[in-house]
Amino acid sequence: MPPGRKPAPELQLERFLPYRLSVLANTVSAAIASVYAERHDLSIPEWRVIAVLAQDPGLTAAEVAARTAMDKVAVSRAVTRLEADGRVRRSAMRGDRRRQQLALTREGRDVYRKVVPWALEYERRLVEALDPAELRALDDALYRLTERARAEHIIQERSG
Repeated sequence: MPPGRKPAPELQLERFLPYRLSVLANTVSAAIASVYAERHDLSIPEWRVIAVLAQDPGLTAAEVAARTAMDKVAVSRAVTRLEADGRVRRSAMRGDRRRQQLALTREGRDVYRKVVPWALEYERRLVEALDPAELRALDDALYRLTERARAEHIIQERSG
């Protein structure tokens, strides 16, 4: 190495926050996914579409993708399968018949009602590892990190 040049910084993956968050998210998703895959024949993207539409019926696939931070192709595939299974229905939007709103069917709402209690119980058991103050701090930290990551993404898109 030439004199005066600093060595490149080393990445310690096990301490790298994006990696750690990804591992945690994947671990939690996999645990939950195994249950709703076995019991309800749902993939992770399909469950996320159902969960979002249960809260906000009438979204478009693009809006679902934005809310879940999922790839548009993954959302499209999930919606197509959910529609084929009779769990989601599409309808043309008023004023713009090219855009389609999504909504859960009765079967989709039934699946949602069956999965939610189990998911909430899983969450309850998971967060038992934290005391109430730690849980509030985690919630605050996740909110702030999400907002910062979104802002950084916008900055990178504009400068890129």
